[in-house]
Amino acid sequence: MTSNSMTSSRGSSWTPKQNKQFEEALAMFDRDTPDRWHNIARAVCGKSAEEVRRHYEALVKDIMQIETDQVPIPNYRAMPTNTRSRIR
Repeated sequence: MTSNSMTSSRGSSWTPKQNKQFEEALAMFDRDTPDRWHNIARAVCGKSAEEVRRHYEALVKDIMQIETDQVPIPNYRAMPTNTRSRIR
């Protein structure tokens, strides 16, 4: 996500396991599912319906920024060449 892929927009820490559970639950419960956020929260250990809703909103915001080129391209420095001497 914008600040950190492990952190939601409100600063709540998300583990890789929770993010995976979140992704899988999003695939199971689409936007037409009644009580969607409660269902997703039950699938994500330790997160409330409000936390998963905010996490989703932060994800959507990040995707929109990426798609509209609002995310700067990383400045990758050139890899240093091999400076070790060759043994002949």
